[in-house]
Amino acid sequence: MIVIGLIGRIGAGKSTVAARFATHGAGVIDADRIAHDVLEEGDVRRQVVERFGPEVLDADGRIRRGAVAERVFGPGPAHAEALEALEAIVHPRVRRRIAAELAAARERSAGGPARRHVVVLDVPLLVQAGWADVCDLLVVVECAEPVRRDRLAARRWTAEQQAAREAAWDRKYAVAKLPPRKILTVDTSGDLAYTLSQVDRIWSGLSD
Repeated sequence: MIVIGLIGRIGAGKSTVAARFATHGAGVIDADRIAHDVLEEGDVRRQVVERFGPEVLDADGRIRRGAVAERVFGPGPAHAEALEALEAIVHPRVRRRIAAELAAARERSAGGPARRHVVVLDVPLLVQAGWADVCDLLVVVECAEPVRRDRLAARRWTAEQQAAREAAWDRKYAVAKLPPRKILTVDTSGDLAYTLSQVDRIWSGLSD
């Protein structure tokens, strides 16, 4: 089995790259999807409410991610403390699920050609979280800053919301030393066809 890890800032286009790999038959482990599932767990919901208050729940008793984001993303020490608290609740569960999905993929791939069993890890802060160590290939998703900013704005994030998330990134995660792995780059600054063609070339170069 070949494990590909994606690296890139928010809005760089990691999900687009992962989706293209999926069209070729790769399995994708999406940490954001897993984190959303984890927030639906009763024990997690209880701990989040204890930490952030009942105001983070909607009328149906589900966590409003936007309300939590307002509390954990920002430049101040209170935001940093709140983010640490949220990560302590959510990240261990996300990590266990990622590990379980990887293990299941390895079991399914046992004995088959590596090319037929490719798993993409779409995990924010992949290097900092230690997941690069299990990857055979790292793909750095790069994007010109004005383009990336426009994409974040297209998500209807205000300038303040963008700045808050960037502050959290810069405070904890921006600097990371890439491990000694094969590293390739996909530039997503151009049009979609340009991005997809780069992913296609990487796929074509994978070992059979």
